[in-house]
Amino acid sequence: MSNNSIAAIILTKNEEKHLERCIRSLKGVCDEIIVIDSFSTDRTCEMAEQMGAKVYRNPWKNYATQFNYGVYQCPIQSEWIWRIDADEFLEGNIGLAVKDAVSRCNADVNGVYVRKRIDFMGRPLLHGGWYPSYHLKVFRKGHGDCENRWMDEHIRIFDGTTITVKEGNQVDANLNDLTWWTEKHNGYATREMVDMLMMEYGMDAKAEEVIPKFFGTEEQRKRWLKIKYVKAPLFVRPFINFFLRYVLKAGFLDGKEGFIWHILQGFWYRMLVDAKIYEIKKRFGHDAEKIKAYLKENYLNL
Repeated sequence: MSNNSIAAIILTKNEEKHLERCIRSLKGVCDEIIVIDSFSTDRTCEMAEQMGAKVYRNPWKNYATQFNYGVYQCPIQSEWIWRIDADEFLEGNIGLAVKDAVSRCNADVNGVYVRKRIDFMGRPLLHGGWYPSYHLKVFRKGHGDCENRWMDEHIRIFDGTTITVKEGNQVDANLNDLTWWTEKHNGYATREMVDMLMMEYGMDAKAEEVIPKFFGTEEQRKRWLKIKYVKAPLFVRPFINFFLRYVLKAGFLDGKEGFIWHILQGFWYRMLVDAKIYEIKKRFGHDAEKIKAYLKENYLNL
């Protein structure tokens, strides 16, 4: 295929509510659409095939292993790979702008940052530090993959440089209700608990992390801040996080939907993570070796 050919990798599990919107936004942009399904019980796979996607089924372990299954095990012919979730879609001229950029970029460019926007309860979140936010979503095949972490996993490139496309948005707009959202974030909180404990006890060296750097890329800065967050006191840091985002970064300007988002995502979710961390530490009497043994047995080798 040509040097600006792109394959999208979409991970799915019962995503019939979102998948059509996602795939339609990729038409005329992506030459291949690869769906890695975790054995959906709805019409997800049928819809994907009807819309021209290639569907592969693989048991779920975590996001990184599932995405990298698509990168390394599926017969992708395109030069570039675009990471996009089923509940995301491309808006504006972002697709054609990326396609044009990769056709004209230097040979040492192996990654493309695009602008991401989150919509919550139908409202774009434009404040609180959530927008504009640039993420490495497109990378040259053979020069990158997804780092193997339990939470906040990022695309990494092994060599070369990156460029940034500032047209349009990759929009994260989940259509499920708050009951689904809170149940999902309860699961996220467990993954976050594991990830943060592994960071605290120095058990994530094999993750080949994005290098923490405050004045670096979006991912590097986020990783630097997360390391600082891990070192902050339990149960205090959720209050700090909420104050920084909702007050200092003007999250209050996003109205009632923004208020709900920052209470739930910025405070409740972070407090739940801390509670789960405390629960594990209390269970093992704050014995670091016992906690590390528990993490190693249950999570490290997945």
